[in-house]
Amino acid sequence: MSGRAETPARRRSDLLVLGAIALGKLLLQLTAITRYGYFRDELYYLASTEHLDWGYVEHPPLSIAVLAMVRAALGDSLVALRIVPALAGAATVFLTGLIARRLGGGRYAQVLAALGATLSLVFLGTDGYFSMNCSDLLFWTLAVLVLIEALDSGSPRHWLVLGVVLGLGLLNKISTLWFGGGLLVGLLFTPHRRRLATPWPWVAGAIAAALFLPHVLWQARNGWPTLEFMRNATSQKMAAVSLGKFLLDQILSMNPVTAPLWLAGLLFGLFARAARPWRILSLLYLAVFALLVAGGRSRASYLAVAYPMLLALGGIAWERGLSRPARAWLKAPVAAAMVLLGLPLIPFAIPVLPVDTFIRYQKALGLQPRTEERHRMGALPQQYADMFGWDEMAALVARAYGRLTPAEQARCRVFGQNYGEAGAIDVLGRRLGLPRAMSGHNSYWLWGPGDFDGSVLIIIGGDRADNAAFFDSLEVVGRTESRYSMPYE
Repeated sequence: MSGRAETPARRRSDLLVLGAIALGKLLLQLTAITRYGYFRDELYYLASTEHLDWGYVEHPPLSIAVLAMVRAALGDSLVALRIVPALAGAATVFLTGLIARRLGGGRYAQVLAALGATLSLVFLGTDGYFSMNCSDLLFWTLAVLVLIEALDSGSPRHWLVLGVVLGLGLLNKISTLWFGGGLLVGLLFTPHRRRLATPWPWVAGAIAAALFLPHVLWQARNGWPTLEFMRNATSQKMAAVSLGKFLLDQILSMNPVTAPLWLAGLLFGLFARAARPWRILSLLYLAVFALLVAGGRSRASYLAVAYPMLLALGGIAWERGLSRPARAWLKAPVAAAMVLLGLPLIPFAIPVLPVDTFIRYQKALGLQPRTEERHRMGALPQQYADMFGWDEMAALVARAYGRLTPAEQARCRVFGQNYGEAGAIDVLGRRLGLPRAMSGHNSYWLWGPGDFDGSVLIIIGGDRADNAAFFDSLEVVGRTESRYSMPYE
């Protein structure tokens, strides 16, 4: 398995086909880009752009720096906010097809791989709102492509590029470390271990570490808050996950119709003689899989970044399996079946349906909202429920603020119980003339109360007795309810 000799015309034709599939993915994302409201995390990330730094409690700085540039250029509308992940998702689809191509796959393998990436529910959901996850998926996919070039060519240049890609990936999300660990396992257990006798893999690691160093220094300066965040999430938030459930969640999150593709890719990479040069990719996947299962409380989406390479290998496996003349007629039906059977689940990944229509659709299929956290669920899956109720909450806070005297308003701040509430005030409340929010949650803790003197505070939620203990007087101004949001919000 290696790159195939071909004419420039054939190459252009293949790239155009992949481009068309990537464009289809982009258009699919755009159909849902404004149907619901801001996702809770998006409000927090927008607020984070007002506090640019080398790190945040939950993640490194790159994604927030990118968002700050987007916000400065395009504003903070839903379209401006979500065009970046939509474009990143289209690029991931294109690169997945390129990986299949670079591994020696023909057009059919490339198309299957790209279609699998397009239909993946977790990819669609990840690319449906702004977060560091869409960039994480893109960086991993690009890193795999560069790794293939480095291993195939032996060129030091590709190892240097890999170091830069992984370094930027680390500045986007710390889980890029899993790639490094999986790569080391893959190198050690394949003939590619001879690469470790050369300086270039180590130089790549040094480049990645150098790019990541400013964030490490920020962590040390601030008392390693991400470690505390991870401990708290594991012990207090995330539900325990068994091996069987984690594997089932992989099949469901990737879209069940893609399972024959990526499972074929995993097995093909492990056992096929033709795939021996690229067994390292399947081993990389298994190493990360084992790491997440060993953690016991990992979300299914954490492993999503490792699937583009399996989709590419799977495309090649299916192409080879259907290459005999007696089976060739199955190629088009297999691809068509994957698309037709995969489309009905897309409303569970991105909000292509109006909310009430989605609820009816969900009930008609006999499905219930699922969660990987320890919370009660409402009528909607959490990724949709967390897009509702923020405007109503900000409007109520604005009414409370409007009842204050000018002198009280000058001293007032707004306290949110969590980063979503505080972020909603800092983003949506700004349009209503509200003061900045504060909270004890995540990076809001590090940002602190500023010059707040503690005399006048609008509190969102919380226990009344707890709130009353800190003030001379306390008044309940009102309550908001959204039948679509999470029950505990």
